Amino acid sequence: MQELTSIEELNQFLEKNPEAILLKHSTTCPISSQAYDEFMKYVKSVETKPWALIIVQTARPVSNEIADRFGVKHESPQVLYIKDGSVAWHTSHWNITEKNLQENIV
Repeated sequence: MQELTSIEELNQFLEKNPEAILLKHSTTCPISSQAYDEFMKYVKSVETKPWALIIVQTARPVSNEIADRFGVKHESPQVLYIKDGSVAWHTSHWNITEKNLQENIV
């Protein structure tokens, strides 16, 4: 896991990992806390793709860049599965469950 705090770090991460998962997380939101727990269960249950964490309160420019670059409206919490430079799948809020992640990130 890598926490992305700048657009430069985002660019480097995606260049190094053309297939990756981005998790946008709010440290003050109870829904995001639940989604984070589900995401961590997913990470522990399967061999995952490389993934990065974006804390929206401290890395808002990164979060905005992701929304602009991939054309996916910003939400928090939010998971984006990136494959070959585009979003292959994304979800947010209560849809971030271990089962849903296992079924859709392949």
